[in-house]
Amino acid sequence: MLGLEKVPKDLPPDTALLDLQNNKITEIKDGDFKNLKNLHTLILINNKISKISPGAFAPLVKLERLYLSKNQLKELPEKMPKTLQELRAHENEITKVRKAVFNGLNQMIVVELGTNPLKSSGIENGAFQGMKKLSYIRIADTNITTIPQGLPPSLTELHLDGNKITKVDATSLKGLNNLAKLGLSFNSISAVDNGSLANTPHLRELHLNNNKLIKVPGGLADHKYIQVVYLHNNNISAVGSNDFCPPGYNTKKASYSGVSLFSNPVQYWEIQPSTFRCVYVRSAIQLGNFK
Repeated sequence: MLGLEKVPKDLPPDTALLDLQNNKITEIKDGDFKNLKNLHTLILINNKISKISPGAFAPLVKLERLYLSKNQLKELPEKMPKTLQELRAHENEITKVRKAVFNGLNQMIVVELGTNPLKSSGIENGAFQGMKKLSYIRIADTNITTIPQGLPPSLTELHLDGNKITKVDATSLKGLNNLAKLGLSFNSISAVDNGSLANTPHLRELHLNNNKLIKVPGGLADHKYIQVVYLHNNNISAVGSNDFCPPGYNTKKASYSGVSLFSNPVQYWEIQPSTFRCVYVRSAIQLGNFK
């Protein structure tokens, strides 16, 4: 802990990684990073940054990773380098996510915005759409009430746990053809509309535990690749014999490796044994009302 209050001057121009975490920097100014054209990683975690000048990152023509978590930012910085692949800004005071901020960031793969006082109205429609390679988004523990719209089709992981989302409707997951992991646990979801999951044909993991679901989401049986479905701690009172497996004895491409239904009103003896006919490992199914 150096206790720095600003970015040090005259850093060597061949610096590749700059770690300034755990200091008391309050502002990033134009010129703070001039001449650092070889910098690929910039770590500013756990400072007191509330202001970043629009051109501050312009000299960083090779920057790939920018870590801004645990600061006091209300918005994401403008004019981030086009080379950026990973942006982490969780635990700030971000209330707005504007489309312009991500414009042209075609190399971006990971965006992490969890634990911010963000509402759905603060996320501009299609804010993430321009990032053609984006694979991973995490916006957990915020105040959003809906799944952000206009997410890029390149997405493979979407983590929206611990928000205030109330439902998943037919358009919520539109175009997410490559999505493999969807985290929606610890929300207030009471319904997953029929057809919603048809938008994500490659889904492998679905976390819907700790919600207000009254039934198993429709469409799981049609999913060829789904392996993990967490539904514990909901209000599910009945499970139908075709909720998980295709009708008859048709097989799925991938077998379930984890299905959790404990801490629901449904009792395990009320579920027909044939319900899990496409599951070959019995330990994959967690029923019982274990508290």
